[in-house]
Amino acid sequence: MDRNFARALALVLKSEGGWSDNPADPGGATMKGVTLANFRRYVKADATKADLRGISDAQVAAIYRRFYWDAVLGTELPDGVDYAIFDFAVNSGPGRAAKYLQAAVGVAQDGRIGPATLAAAKAKPAGVIIDALCDARLTFLQRLPTWKTFGRGWSDRVRSVRVQALLMSAQRPAAPGAAPAPQPARVETSTGGAPTVQPMPPAPPPGGKTAAVAGILVLIAGALVAFCHHVTGFFGSLF
Repeated sequence: MDRNFARALALVLKSEGGWSDNPADPGGATMKGVTLANFRRYVKADATKADLRGISDAQVAAIYRRFYWDAVLGTELPDGVDYAIFDFAVNSGPGRAAKYLQAAVGVAQDGRIGPATLAAAKAKPAGVIIDALCDARLTFLQRLPTWKTFGRGWSDRVRSVRVQALLMSAQRPAAPGAAPAPQPARVETSTGGAPTVQPMPPAPPPGGKTAAVAGILVLIAGALVAFCHHVTGFFGSLF
């Protein structure tokens, strides 16, 4: 969902880090996940590495939104799935990420997310898609020749994406008019030693505890009055 873009971007940038110019990285010079090639393609055609290091937050957000988030239709995907596919797209390209999502939801893998992919993604539990996507992504990364160099970092990244994506999917607000969640069961032990399950009593309404305490106090007060009345009557009968 589009409301998740800012959160998803912050998580992606945390994984991407800052400046990097590792000779073993096919992407070359990179700042906050934006390569020099992409910076030249999307921002400044004759940019230098110094220009890339000075990229603004607004430019970073614009690049990620247009060429990764929008490329995988993040706005229209379920909560959690949007972040998982977005991070995959940043790390390995939108086309590959789209194909892996399509494989996870069981539609034709053409690398372009459209109505059929969106419908299938919404019809399947988000947690199932997230797990399948992260498992397949890790398998893909393990086959790359650079796994020995970057494998540990990639493993940590996919693990973090899985956790955060599942959290996002679990925090989806309930639909209007949805039935309340069922009460947990209470396990008791029968006389034969076998456990029996009893439904938990419904939670008391707001203020229920206060009303219960007040009722008990009234009963106690009534009992004391009755007791005093009987004691007075008893001693009165002796004289």
